[in-house]
Amino acid sequence: MSDPTLLHHHLLAAAQRWPDKHALVTSSGRHRFADLLSAARQLAALLQAQGVHKGDRVALFLDNGIEFVVGLYATLLAGAVFMPVNPLTKSDKLAYMLADARASALLTQSSLQDIWEPALLDAPCTRIQIVTGADAPEALPRGCILWPADNAEHTQASEALGEPPLPQTIDADLAAIIYTSGSTGFPKGVMLSHLNMVTASRSVSQYLGLRADDIVHCALPLAFDYGLYQILMAMRVGATVVLERGFTFPVKSLEVMVRERVTVFPGVPTMFAMLMALKTLSSYELSALRLITNTAAALPEEHIHRIRALFPHAQLFSMYGLTECKRVTYLPPEQLDIRPTSVGRGMPNEEVWLVDDDGQRLPNGSTGELVIRGSHVMLGYWDKPKETAERLRPGPLPGERVLYSGDLFRTDAEGWLYFVARKDDIIKSRGEKVSPREVENAIHSLPGVYEVAVVGVDDAVLGQAVKAYVTLNNGTTLSERDVIRHCQGRLESFMVPKMVTFVDELPKTNTGKIKKTDLGRNSP
Repeated sequence: MSDPTLLHHHLLAAAQRWPDKHALVTSSGRHRFADLLSAARQLAALLQAQGVHKGDRVALFLDNGIEFVVGLYATLLAGAVFMPVNPLTKSDKLAYMLADARASALLTQSSLQDIWEPALLDAPCTRIQIVTGADAPEALPRGCILWPADNAEHTQASEALGEPPLPQTIDADLAAIIYTSGSTGFPKGVMLSHLNMVTASRSVSQYLGLRADDIVHCALPLAFDYGLYQILMAMRVGATVVLERGFTFPVKSLEVMVRERVTVFPGVPTMFAMLMALKTLSSYELSALRLITNTAAALPEEHIHRIRALFPHAQLFSMYGLTECKRVTYLPPEQLDIRPTSVGRGMPNEEVWLVDDDGQRLPNGSTGELVIRGSHVMLGYWDKPKETAERLRPGPLPGERVLYSGDLFRTDAEGWLYFVARKDDIIKSRGEKVSPREVENAIHSLPGVYEVAVVGVDDAVLGQAVKAYVTLNNGTTLSERDVIRHCQGRLESFMVPKMVTFVDELPKTNTGKIKKTDLGRNSP
């Protein structure tokens, strides 16, 4: 299995090559590759015995932990399609996703029963419920199956099922449906084949230079593709993942990173902001750290400088991606001093370019929508042909489709990419187009600023006025005038915020992105 073609082949190969090596470190203990495969095979046999067939959708509504990882690979071994759902999801949204995907099975945990039990009433298609962590099994709805089995009878029954027969699967088959955040409407299910995910895993792990001796700290939700791929890539190269439920308590995460001698730390801007707010950060012995990665949103230039100063021995990768194709670009660390705000160029085995509003390819030095071509591009949105046609359009070669990202970028003379804004986020003020990202970067350079979100609000004279929402570090005092004056010295006049509102906290999506739709963009 030197060149795996299916996503679960990575686990099969790792368990054969490193059976006794730790694949996962979680709050429940240390788990070997061989242990993961054995548990996944048992659960896959249970799924098949319950009537899960090739192509069926299996929802994983679980916290970060061993159960999620086992559930993922068990679903694939059974020939089914895994559907990760963030454990912060509410009942109505969970019901929508289960019904929309027509999920046959739900793998979940008893602590989330108040969420999934009412959701199942609106998703009768989900006839199989497998639940872990039940301290009081009698409190579960009738028909739920306990997992892992908590008594000898269930254990013997599970073992009697034996290893599941591997269905005839090819790399064009669907491996996962990952729902978008749905911040502007109902979430859409991104359909990803084995080929899509194996390709993305290979390309990203190659440019990062991930190794079998790496220890990856993952506090990102596994329902978010950035977190999910920490598992997938570690399985591919034989690395160990230190998996945490979240990053709510950064000091505890730092203590874990020190104890486990973590070498790879993937984060998002909110996580890095939390770290840099800690006055004791420099006291933690993190000399083993060799790679730091960022995506979800671009890091402000000021934060890039601070991260590099705090971790001079680690390489920092700024990256850009989207659920529809996992990853698109990365900036080689040696380019940070030259172009710190760039998100780089396309990754291996991919082609990217910019187009204008008419779909015409643009030369270097232009601004336009980013288009992606590659085998990692999604198959489409589940059961949404209209939305699929808007994003997957004819490519340069006959018969192919390429992904229109919906994001605006500019290129410099050498073709390096710089994120401008979501097409829908561009602010039109005084007849000029304002990039919220550019204004946010300017405000971030003001000492004491913790986080910033810039939006456009309706204005009778300007069309839209630029408004900034700002959170400050503890002990910092700034006025609206301080922020506006700072921007006047760094931005063109039409880009300077007309209004600045200081808030204790900015709204976030389940994946940690700032949720601008909750900031009242249409009212001053």
